[in-house]
Amino acid sequence: MSSFSSLILALFFLISAGSYGQTAGALRAPLRVGMVGLVHGHVHGFLDQSRHSSEIEIVGVAETDPQLLAQTAKRYGFEPRVLFTDLEAMLEKTRPQAVLVYTNTYDHRRVVEICARHGVHVMMEKPLAVSLEDALAIQKVARESRIHVLVNYETTWYSSNRAAYDLVNEGALGEIRKVVVHDGHNGPREIGVEPEFLEWLTDPKLDGGGALFDFGCYGADLMTWLMHGERPQTVTAVTQQIKPSIYPRVDDEATIILTYPKAQAILQASWNWPFSRKDMEVYGQKGYAITVLRARVRVRRGGDDSQEQEIAARALPAPYDNSLSLLRAVVLDGAEADGLSSLETNVTVTEILDAARRSAASGATVRLSPR
Repeated sequence: MSSFSSLILALFFLISAGSYGQTAGALRAPLRVGMVGLVHGHVHGFLDQSRHSSEIEIVGVAETDPQLLAQTAKRYGFEPRVLFTDLEAMLEKTRPQAVLVYTNTYDHRRVVEICARHGVHVMMEKPLAVSLEDALAIQKVARESRIHVLVNYETTWYSSNRAAYDLVNEGALGEIRKVVVHDGHNGPREIGVEPEFLEWLTDPKLDGGGALFDFGCYGADLMTWLMHGERPQTVTAVTQQIKPSIYPRVDDEATIILTYPKAQAILQASWNWPFSRKDMEVYGQKGYAITVLRARVRVRRGGDDSQEQEIAARALPAPYDNSLSLLRAVVLDGAEADGLSSLETNVTVTEILDAARRSAASGATVRLSPR
């Protein structure tokens, strides 16, 4: 065969392979999802940015409030055939492969139990549950029905957090000794959350607490991840109502201290910051990493004469770079849930929050018992 003929044949195979890859990409089926609840304010960020994602197809929306359902349908152009006021009816008629949950936190257990009967996987907004009892019930039914239950946190998709985690795992900082996590803003009413969101966010039954559950969960999630699932030995918490005229039923300020055999974590959750923040400080035997917003990290390693450097974090790899890609990969491709999103991690998160609530109420440190 002449060199010219060989070149033509090689080009043919390259073009064919490229066409096949494009076809395979085009034929990549989206995940069929249902939406459950419309009272969680994060639902609007999801719908604004992701409802036309190639990763998913929204086949049904269930919300018990007919007026809220109609308002959302009008705002986002949902057809009447996908709208339901009953979750069971939505699951039976639209047969989603997974649901995205935007209810109050108290309803998470009920939603998972219903979805488990239909073999439907679940991803919910943080936190997992309002109590350890509910978290363990969710874990039990998920295992028995063999469904995936994932928990979505905004900070899971911060490459700065992943960079800090990688520095720990690489041994660059030495063993963890102290972690300090700051999460919060200047208050849900102050930032103007939707009325239906504010109503349950400030209800101790439906939310589990105030800032303690709303923002304490972020730090508990990150610390459990950094510790590779290890549960703390003790939990000590202090909560306050700095603005009782605005939040008469729940705390608006919370500090949680976790102790481990050789480490300590301080989780600061607040509805009183002068601005929104979600950042973390990780101190090891040989250095520290301090996250800066979503994608940068301040790092210092070595002795007293070492210098701090601010570095850009590497981009997160797919499908671990956004919630929908992860959900699709777990359900359809058999990918493993990221530790931050996993059910096992978030049962421990709920255990921490449950103990923190009891500690704050009693004024005593809570020692976790084996489970």
